[in-house]
Amino acid sequence: MIRLLILLCAVSYLSGCATSRYQHKDDFTPQPITDIEALPEPIPVAEPRSTMGNPAKYKVRGKEYSVMADATNYHDSGIASWYGMKFHGHRTSNGEIFDVYKFSAAHKTLPLPCYVKVTREDNGKSVVVRVNDRGPFHEDRIIDLSYAAAVKLGMHKQGTAKVRVEVVQAPLNGSVRWIQVSALSDAKAAEKQRQELENLVDKRWPVTITSRESGNRMVHRVRIGPVAEGEDLDKVLDTLKSANIKQPLLLARHQL
Repeated sequence: MIRLLILLCAVSYLSGCATSRYQHKDDFTPQPITDIEALPEPIPVAEPRSTMGNPAKYKVRGKEYSVMADATNYHDSGIASWYGMKFHGHRTSNGEIFDVYKFSAAHKTLPLPCYVKVTREDNGKSVVVRVNDRGPFHEDRIIDLSYAAAVKLGMHKQGTAKVRVEVVQAPLNGSVRWIQVSALSDAKAAEKQRQELENLVDKRWPVTITSRESGNRMVHRVRIGPVAEGEDLDKVLDTLKSANIKQPLLLARHQL
């Protein structure tokens, strides 16, 4: 159950980095889930491909893997394993935070993120998981599940099980970004800027305010998006630059 560091444009596996990245040397079982049915499975949606974790090719231990350009109608059968607390709270290959109590998974070649249905072949139990990580890098395993998913399939005690994996929602082609223009403590100033930006940019791209408490104050973040990377994103940035907004912050979905 070896996890891969966040995959950037050039990916190389560094032996020994696992001990420096994780606070625990070995994996171990999380606190038991008392009511697995109380945990909601993810609802598959058509998300764009992550900006991280989707290189065309990457290598681990000298073996090269090719990430699928399109996962539509993908299915496979093989051995599933699961991973636990050693990796809990650390970033997955696409930059999100791994949570053992959420229904997620790692796969060597599926594009990130995508949603798959995993069915245990000997008892018929199934679970929908969101694939957001790379692994497992064992020849005899095809998918690595979160602890919650393993519990749902009833395989958390033996560690592995024969499963069938089917994609239920493949990612959209291309990726998107959100453009954060400002983070203001004054709600009225944030709303004024939102209205100004709404009149400035194309109506295809919504302008919103996300308000969250930070420290002892409320911060109102003014954002444009989602905007597709490429020509659309360049157009919005040029429009902002012409309005003397020169250094907006570009965000991926997991950073919202």
